[in-house]
Amino acid sequence: MAELDALNLITSLLFLSSGLFLGWSLGANDASNVFGSAVGSRMLRFSTAAWLCSLFVILGAVTAGAGASAGLGALGAVNALAGSFTTALAAALTVAFMTRAGLPVSSTQAVVGAIVGWNWFSGSLTDTAQLSRIVATWVICPLLAAAFAAVLYRLGVLWIRWRRPHLLRLDAGLRLGLILAGIFGSYSLGANNIANVMGVFVNASPFSRVSLGAGLSISSTQQLFLLGGLAIAVGVFTYSRRVMTTVGASLMSLSPLGALVVVLANALVLFLFSSEQLAVGLSALGLPPLPLVPVSSSQAVIGAVLGLGLLQGGRGLRQIRWGVLLRIASGWVTTPLLAAVLGFVLLFVVQNVFGQQVVKPVAYQLTPPVLQRLQAAGLPVQRL
Repeated sequence: MAELDALNLITSLLFLSSGLFLGWSLGANDASNVFGSAVGSRMLRFSTAAWLCSLFVILGAVTAGAGASAGLGALGAVNALAGSFTTALAAALTVAFMTRAGLPVSSTQAVVGAIVGWNWFSGSLTDTAQLSRIVATWVICPLLAAAFAAVLYRLGVLWIRWRRPHLLRLDAGLRLGLILAGIFGSYSLGANNIANVMGVFVNASPFSRVSLGAGLSISSTQQLFLLGGLAIAVGVFTYSRRVMTTVGASLMSLSPLGALVVVLANALVLFLFSSEQLAVGLSALGLPPLPLVPVSSSQAVIGAVLGLGLLQGGRGLRQIRWGVLLRIASGWVTTPLLAAVLGFVLLFVVQNVFGQQVVKPVAYQLTPPVLQRLQAAGLPVQRL
């Protein structure tokens, strides 16, 4: 029995490996968006930044990752573990290919495309309304970050002019602000982007609820998110130093206040698209809530930098590299299409060459109200 359990564990980890690779890639690249400014400017040592980033990414993933993951799951529920592995693998390979080709890429868009590819292969209907909401966030996310950055920068400048702090005090305040914004950004990154890492595994999770006693327990989804958070942490420690230093140094060229604003705007956007409590609160007030879906941290940072450039008027507009923005926009279209096609092909190979079940058949049953409406419309209904 113990050997069988060990074999099941190894098999499960093997199927989860593609998601863990996505987590590692996320940690290696996106950690720069939250702590790159502090590390690149030597305000914080890399080791300290890596520990803080890892701790709060895991905390955000386990405690607040359900919202964005559910939003992604509404697009398509991958219901077989081999199918989840293949879908995540398609997204990971798309990210690797686009990165190697020097094209802009978002893991969020790759995962969305791969899920659509699974729907296509399995014959499942893609929720077009949910897909439209997700695609809309690819535009809303950078625009919202740009607006946040412009407002925050204005407020920061007004506060400095009002208080006129000593340069040393101002420098210390900006240092502390970058650290706190990095912590908030790490938590928001874990809460939002864990859906990219482990979202496709939720409906096919190999884990079961674990009781800790005293009425405490860890659900199968939380175990997945914990594992994904650890994968992100490994990526932070093993491969993000150079990215943090490079990207952080370029961000600091905006000025220390500009760098702080970019990090904080990024964190706020990720938080807004992750918070179930905020969505409930907005609905209670009769306001439309933002969709709880994973969004791209890189897009948020680009939007924030763009917002600061627009705030500076003509001089800022001349500094914006519009050709780069056009390449980024083209990547928003290319990435999901490539992931969808690659996902379909890989699912076919895994099922027909390796003999793995990538789709579990689902029996759908119409509810009594739906049956009554069909009968009222004069349509034939066969009851089982």
